[in-house]
Amino acid sequence: MAISLQKGQKISLSKEAGGTLTKVVMGLGWDAVKKEKKGLMGFLGGGGAAQEIDLDASCLMFDEQARVTDTVWFRQLKSHDGSITHTGDNRTGAGDGDDEQIIVDLSRVPPQVKSLVFTVNSFTGQTFDQVANAYCRIVDASNNKEVARYDLSVQGNHTAQIMAKVYRHNGEWKMHAIGENGVGRTFNELMPQITPHL
Repeated sequence: MAISLQKGQKISLSKEAGGTLTKVVMGLGWDAVKKEKKGLMGFLGGGGAAQEIDLDASCLMFDEQARVTDTVWFRQLKSHDGSITHTGDNRTGAGDGDDEQIIVDLSRVPPQVKSLVFTVNSFTGQTFDQVANAYCRIVDASNNKEVARYDLSVQGNHTAQIMAKVYRHNGEWKMHAIGENGVGRTFNELMPQITPHL
């Protein structure tokens, strides 16, 4: 059973998966908060309409000196070494399950890369007050079993969040649920906040 992560919690991915993980999927899912329609004479009517929210998942690759070696996001769907792939941009959050996925072949991540930081940004600038059911999760790609899940639905006026870090430690991959709120339409604006977590 998948572990439900708390902010700041660190886990061993292989231990939680019950064996060595070679390929993982970082899934991001969300829905737009439904707005209640006002009916006749200002009373709340039935059914609400949800506006479209464009959240973007990104993965930043860092070396031991905390330098960015590569990025994977909606403007670059694959890392230069081919170890990380973004499945594409979802601009609405419509549908069930993961709205965006980043697939990481851990066995192909270059040895000089020490950590992968996953972020989510509201490209259209809406705050997380307008987002519901947001989460990120790690899935073992070999059997599609969820290893860990982190709830991102912290209502607030932030437009971005540093979700999690997957990093090498003593020869194994671990995950740190960071869950730090921020502001910015892309990961570039989060860099000052990311650096202390490296």
